[in-house]
Amino acid sequence: MFLDLTENTSQNVYSYLVGAISPRPIAWISTLNSEGIANIAPYSFFTVASCKPPVLSVTQVNPSDKTNKDTLSNLMATKECVVNIVSQELVEKMNQSCANYPSDISEFDAANIAQAPSLLVNAPSVAGSKVRFECKLREVISISNEPGGGKMMLLDVVGICINDSVMSNGYIDPELLNAVGKMGGDYFSTTKDKFVLKRPQL
Repeated sequence: MFLDLTENTSQNVYSYLVGAISPRPIAWISTLNSEGIANIAPYSFFTVASCKPPVLSVTQVNPSDKTNKDTLSNLMATKECVVNIVSQELVEKMNQSCANYPSDISEFDAANIAQAPSLLVNAPSVAGSKVRFECKLREVISISNEPGGGKMMLLDVVGICINDSVMSNGYIDPELLNAVGKMGGDYFSTTKDKFVLKRPQL
């Protein structure tokens, strides 16, 4: 099978993208709306955009029923958020926060997610998240405003909260962090099965 996307856009292109580009790390993003209600939602189009300065990249796939999801609306209003990393013990609560709650309902309350105060931003953090990035909005790049189109959020990292339990010899130990990834459909992956390949030296 070959899809020539220069001639047509398949209705299934989303499923092909997320099915093949996997596993993807999950940014569990907490924000506050203009009324001070805490919101939290997971995004799997997520990566590091820059290390100097430290910048994270998260993309919203535009919903069909409104212009922006609550996370992006809140972020544009307050310019602050926290990117919480999802370890395996948090995956059920993370998944529950995907439900389509109204904007005036906090997913923290609805999914019984314990909050922790952040140090440099007003948005709350997830208490159980072992690594949390406190961020300020740098820029929103709109690739397409259509449903299914993308808006990329570039986030300046202003602080990193790391639980000492995941540290080993000054570094984050992937086995101790035990993060999960998103795959196609309803599938998730763990990071329990790993192997080591040393970078080749020429």
